[in-house]
Amino acid sequence: MKKELLMGTALVSTLGAASIAEAVTATMSGNHKVGMEFDSPTGGTDTNAQKNDNNFTVSLSETTDGGMTISSSFKVMDEGSASGAVSGDMDAGFTLAFTDGSKLDLINAGNASGSHDVSIPGSAGAEGVATTSTNNATTDLDAGATATVFGVEYHTAADFLADGLKMSFSASTDNGSAATATYRVDSHYAIGATYVTDLGDSAVTIGAGISESQGSNTGTAASNDNGNFHVGLSAVTGDLTVAVGFADAHSSTISGTSAEEADYEVVKAGVKYVSGSLTFNVGIASGDAKDADLGSTGTTDDSIDSTSASVSYAVAAGVTALLGYTSVEASDEGAATDDGSAWYIGANMTF
Repeated sequence: MKKELLMGTALVSTLGAASIAEAVTATMSGNHKVGMEFDSPTGGTDTNAQKNDNNFTVSLSETTDGGMTISSSFKVMDEGSASGAVSGDMDAGFTLAFTDGSKLDLINAGNASGSHDVSIPGSAGAEGVATTSTNNATTDLDAGATATVFGVEYHTAADFLADGLKMSFSASTDNGSAATATYRVDSHYAIGATYVTDLGDSAVTIGAGISESQGSNTGTAASNDNGNFHVGLSAVTGDLTVAVGFADAHSSTISGTSAEEADYEVVKAGVKYVSGSLTFNVGIASGDAKDADLGSTGTTDDSIDSTSASVSYAVAAGVTALLGYTSVEASDEGAATDDGSAWYIGANMTF
């Protein structure tokens, strides 16, 4: 009996040691953001609603004997109807990090243009004013930068070709689905770059990207394939951040509508100031779109002009109270519609 007990203990110890040696390193992170939105559309009925944004991410990584790190992650999201979050868990592919500081993303790699967006301050709240579904204007700098999950993205190490320069290159192929009346992306390529330097007492960041996609459908061909160019500049001086961004794009995949395409222009600017436990954000954004039936060129503008601001207060480590405000003026085919404003009050807990 004693011998069997010793053998059993040795077996359990061996299996335990083996499992520890073979297990990848796992870390967890996420946030729990909850608040109330008060929406006041012009010409409509005031409404209020609870807004949730709850995310839980597990990151996995392991380093080979040669020093290369293999990593991946998956995210669990609260997809309740009140959350306002995008449906889907946005699973990542794999990332290979090499000893020279470069990285290679495999599967669901993303778009190298979007990887170098400059962050433009705006309200940190979750408020917004909905516009009519036929208004195709956007304030997204990545409009028209489309890719598929079957792709790769290569990130250079820092100080690539010049001090402060970092670049990315991406490409993807079609998703394998049959061509239908809905426009689909068959392939894409993109390039992006970020340059960081000091200018006096300010840290200056310049980011830019170009994305081009080829597409197809069984109906009318698009007049242009999807494409995007964006550039942004951010300057940080002590506790003050000032940033601006511009994008010019064309897209044939507008709000899931297969029969339209549009040309976009987007301009954004914002300021953030940190004073102790308080953070103040102010942002403006203006977007225009000339939309038309697939294969045609638009002549009348859709537009969105947005002004937003917020105050964030660090209540405790990882806990932030939020108060946000957004005002929107919009037009569809040149006619004013869906103007209004919205307030948000809530809190965000991160871990």
